[in-house]
Amino acid sequence: MRIGSSIGLIAIGLILALAVNVDLSGIDLTLVGWILAAVGVVGLIASLALARRSRPVVVAREEYPPQRGY
Repeated sequence: MRIGSSIGLIAIGLILALAVNVDLSGIDLTLVGWILAAVGVVGLIASLALARRSRPVVVAREEYPPQRGY
């Protein structure tokens, strides 16, 4: 899950949890919204942790012409 999809899940979940007042038989949209928001937060934390993991750093050396002994 990437950062954008995590933020999207958080937004959709909070909209369902806090702004939608629809009664559906057998489905609690408030609970579904909170679950989606929680999954989005977990995905956001995981994607940020993976993005910040250490990567090998390659240092380029500058090649100077060899010094000649005179």
